[in-house]
Amino acid sequence: MNYVYLICPFVALISCQLMKSIGELIKYKKFNVYRLFNGNGGMPSTHTAFVSSITMLIGFKLGFETPLFALAFTTSFVISYDAMGVRQEAGKHAKIINNLINEKKLKEELGHKALEVIVGYIYGTIMAFLFYLI
Repeated sequence: MNYVYLICPFVALISCQLMKSIGELIKYKKFNVYRLFNGNGGMPSTHTAFVSSITMLIGFKLGFETPLFALAFTTSFVISYDAMGVRQEAGKHAKIINNLINEKKLKEELGHKALEVIVGYIYGTIMAFLFYLI
């Protein structure tokens, strides 16, 4: 597959968003189409699954000792750290602002908890391994 390095992360992203949507459907008994296209936050971290799938695919196919894997790994670490730290703090700020103005205009669910990021890494690794076997 010539485009495996593009296909794998997008399959991870789309399937992750589908999992979140199905989870919300089960939890709230209502399907939220918006969640499919703009689903920040929640279990698992789509951002982490996206970047970890390509990172691990590079490791599986090209080797974990290569400079390309090191670059992909450090980049995925920064993205995951941002999803857990900066975006989570932005969500807290949005909640406070929404309470101050007594309206919900700002999206509050932006970041991730550590477990959501860990599960995103696991899911991305599983997706990479499946694509490696292809």
